[in-house]
Amino acid sequence: MNIRLAKQNDIDCWMYLVDKVKDLFPGLETEDAIKEHRTTVLDFIEKSSAICAEENNKIVGELLFSKEESMLCFLAVDTEYRRKHIAEKMFSYMLEFMDKEKDILVTTYRDDVTVGKPAREFYKHLGFVEGKLTEEFGSPVQEFIFKRKKL
Repeated sequence: MNIRLAKQNDIDCWMYLVDKVKDLFPGLETEDAIKEHRTTVLDFIEKSSAICAEENNKIVGELLFSKEESMLCFLAVDTEYRRKHIAEKMFSYMLEFMDKEKDILVTTYRDDVTVGKPAREFYKHLGFVEGKLTEEFGSPVQEFIFKRKKL
């Protein structure tokens, strides 16, 4: 398993995985939304803010993050590769690029959404704590906060 920053030529493999998991993410329901996401991913790659997990020349995990906003923006692992600590390894790699004094935010489904339970449990396992309720892409979500130890 190779965890690394994504490159521009990874985009087609990246989007293949997005297509496989798009039903789990609000905001990826239409072809236009997928095209917009592709553009967003390319922007994140350009800013060295896209991490991928690769095995046998196949992207099996993806993570987008914002250093400026101290935010984990997108995280997905191929269903066939889950429960292998891939997301945890990508998260650890992301931490190397983040300001060590800033808390990290992520949004995920609210507690009453069944499809979001695995993600919520994963973030709690990493040490995130529940934050405020909000909305994204017209979907009710909740912020989770990874508290950094202040130096």
